[in-house]
Amino acid sequence: MVNYKHYIVSALEALKFIDLTEVQQKVIPNILEGKDLMVTSETGSGKTHAFLIPIFQSLDENNHSLQYLISSPTRELAKQIFVFARQMADFSPTPIDIRLFIGGSDRPAEISRLKKSQPQIVIGTPGKLKDLVVKENLLDVHMVKTFIVDEADMTLDEGFLEDVDYVAAKMDSHLQTLVFSATMPEKIQPFLRKYLKNPLFIEISKKNQTSLNISHYFVKTKGHPREEVLKNVLKTINPYFAIVFCNKKESADIVYQIMVTEKYNVGLLHGGLEARKRKQVLTNVREQKYQYLVATDLLSRGIDIADISHIINYELPTDWEFYVHRTGRTGRMDKDGIAISLYDRDDDDYIDMLEARGLKTTYKEIVNNVLVDGKVRSERQKRVQIVSEAEKKAIRVVPKTMIVKPGYKKKYQKQVADVKSQFRRKRDR
Repeated sequence: MVNYKHYIVSALEALKFIDLTEVQQKVIPNILEGKDLMVTSETGSGKTHAFLIPIFQSLDENNHSLQYLISSPTRELAKQIFVFARQMADFSPTPIDIRLFIGGSDRPAEISRLKKSQPQIVIGTPGKLKDLVVKENLLDVHMVKTFIVDEADMTLDEGFLEDVDYVAAKMDSHLQTLVFSATMPEKIQPFLRKYLKNPLFIEISKKNQTSLNISHYFVKTKGHPREEVLKNVLKTINPYFAIVFCNKKESADIVYQIMVTEKYNVGLLHGGLEARKRKQVLTNVREQKYQYLVATDLLSRGIDIADISHIINYELPTDWEFYVHRTGRTGRMDKDGIAISLYDRDDDDYIDMLEARGLKTTYKEIVNNVLVDGKVRSERQKRVQIVSEAEKKAIRVVPKTMIVKPGYKKKYQKQVADVKSQFRRKRDR
């Protein structure tokens, strides 16, 4: 049992912490023991406080040097960690210097202040940290005791892992490294092998999607323009608050313009917006000024937004785990949630994979502006069978004629079927 500092206990009581979550119970003691960790845990599991609590427990409040460095892939996530950290630090009788370094801030002022003093805790985005550590050489990262890489898979997806690598290379080889991630992509393994020493791998089991209060509806586009199908879907719902997810900022811009034209109360959030605009949009969301928000996966996890009634996937994410992250933003706190995804024929394998992982899917059609049960997606009876190269060659010997006569197609298909049958009988002997 850890005897936490008095101000940590006061902070947790003010934040209404009753019990530690599973990830906090497993991670905190190991961090305090100085172990390197690779932690996989999904959004909403409490992993931010899993590293913040031991940071403050081990922090030397009277040592005014840089002790802890936290990297987060987006400005919004970095800001959120900063807010959580300040909530705890404000209870300390000794002032704690925590600084946030993200794009769009007052760089000259930051540089001037760093030349005068070092913060005790730094939270920043990879590009900004690289700028201050590598280019400007202003952060004394060789003094850092613990380096935390948060949302490592998103850091990789956004192309920022190289920046993190540059920063990590400037640190002392004996420091403690903690990596937190929702998933464990193969491409992150080289980074782990390079910087983590005999790491302890902690995996927190994911919530069973079937146990959440989410109805997963799939609406087939049937060859119609996706934006037209979206318009029809929007006519069928009246959400408390809905997020429309797109895979790219370009498609998000298109969807946003469509919804503005259709007079919906909608906001837009993606990485292509300037920092001030993104901040304003998030403020409007939290103040419940929108009914809809069009967003990319920048928002699919980590950023806390309450009371989301609907998730609409204008495009299915390329990674099925991101489907879980997106839809997991609704159906929380014992409330019902609805996830509506547009799909076409090319998405069959993707949906098969979701269903194989226990996701209960329902297929819907739109009739008179109402979502009604549609035909259950076929069991893929018409899937193309995988055949050997030898069989493909056997099939290709069936001649095609340039003169199409009545019944030609049926006769040709019968010839192909006969060749397949003969080939398989020979193969099975």
